[in-house]
Parts: sequence; C-alpha cells; structure tokens
Amino acid sequence: MFFLVSKIFWLLVQPLSLIFLLILAGLLAYWRGWRSTGIGFSVGALLVLGLFAFTTLGALLIAPLEDRFSRPATAPENVGAVIVLGGGFGGVVSGERGIAELRDSGDRFVEALRLAQVYPQAKIIVTGGVGNPFQPSESDAEIARRFYAGFGIPEDRLVFEGESRNTAENVEFTKALVDVAPGQSVLLVTSAFHMPRSMGIFRQAGLDVVPWPVDYRAVSNPGFGLELAEPSFNINTASVAIKEWVGLLVYNLTGRTDALFPAP
Repeated sequence: MFFLVSKIFWLLVQPLSLIFLLILAGLLAYWRGWRSTGIGFSVGALLVLGLFAFTTLGALLIAPLEDRFSRPATAPENVGAVIVLGGGFGGVVSGERGIAELRDSGDRFVEALRLAQVYPQAKIIVTGGVGNPFQPSESDAEIARRFYAGFGIPEDRLVFEGESRNTAENVEFTKALVDVAPGQSVLLVTSAFHMPRSMGIFRQAGLDVVPWPVDYRAVSNPGFGLELAEPSFNINTASVAIKEWVGLLVYNLTGRTDALFPAP
C-alpha cells in the first residue's frame, strides 16, 4: 500500500503535473465564469513553469542533497561487495529491444563496472525490480545481467535482487545477500542526490556501507538566476530534488530512517 500510495501522490504533485492541474483548474474556472479565479490559476501555472524550467531553482534544491555525502578521501583497499541501487535503465525499451538502455542514473551501473575492475575480488550486488506500477517492464536486475555479461564480468561475481520496488525494499531484500569477510568494506553506489536517504535506510537496517555517490546533477553552492539553455533539464532536476526531499520526510516520519536528513 505504501508503494502504490507514494507513486500516485507523486504522479499528482510533481511540477509538470502541478502545472497541468493548474491550467485545467484555470480553464474550468473560466468555463464557470469565475474570471479572477481562472486568472489566478493561470498565473500560478506560469510561475511554476517559469521557476522550475527557466531558473536554477532545481540546482539549488538538489545541491544540498548531492553535497551531503562524499566518497572517502582514501578509497578502501579491501572491498568485499559493491551494492548498486537500481533506477538507471530504461526497462520498457531494454526489454523490447533486448538491450541494456542506460537512462539518467545509468552512471550507477557504469561506476559499478569500473569498481568491478578495481576490486576483482568483490561481489557486485544489483538490487532493483520494477519501480513503475503503471508501466510493466523488465527489472533493472534482469537488464543488469545482460549489461555485465556483455563486459565479461563472471557470473559467480554477480548477485541480483529483482523484486524490490523502492529504496526501502532495496535494503530489506538485499540485507541477506551481503556476505563479506570481517574487515571487508561494502560500497554503496547510487545517485548523489539519493545518497542521504539511502544511507539512512541502510543504517536503520544495521548495514555498514561506504557511500560512493555518482550521477551528479548540479555544482556545489549554485547561485539563483535565469537558466534558459536547458528548460527540460532544469524542470527534471527540480522534480528529482523535490521527490527526494519529500522521500526523506516520509521515510523519517514512517520510521524508515532515524534522521530527517542523514549526515556522514
């Protein structure tokens, strides 16, 4: 129930949906003869679009998330496992075409491939099922199997978990799969903006992992101003940031993390 409610909630409140709903409300108000109300909704839609698509607001929202955790100054020498959180493949396209199509967060899987070469003794644990209940597709775990096989990573080094639908389930279903010797480190690879919530959940579950953020969307300490070159990227960045801040709040309120904004 938590999973489905969270997806429906975000479908309704993400910036593009909010803009659509404001425009729809404005049209309905005009149709009913409520001219002032219609103008208010229309102006609201314009403001939301302008702020999220044509300014650096998205970068301002996402930068604190990305800056919260950094990679260790000195890379661990003895790594027993690398956990990769799903979310970096286009499941529908990958399944239909029989390929491994990388999307915005595909850096997660590319970096894990590099780490597999740096730490040839480490297991690569991929956790990720189908996170979109409205669009059935292949799981990230299934696609990752093709991806890593194509680069010659031996099957006995790979562990796949393909049932989890969100970060909480990533941790719940992966916990039993982490089997490292005493003194070995476990690296956690996920997008930098997603690292605070991920670290909080892993800590709550009693799993000691080393943050290894990738997939940065903004520079540190961005200023606020106009950004006219990439409106689609800007609004996507803002959407990702808002979703993550909401996720941090909800996960803390429901006891999935013990801090609102987990820190190093």
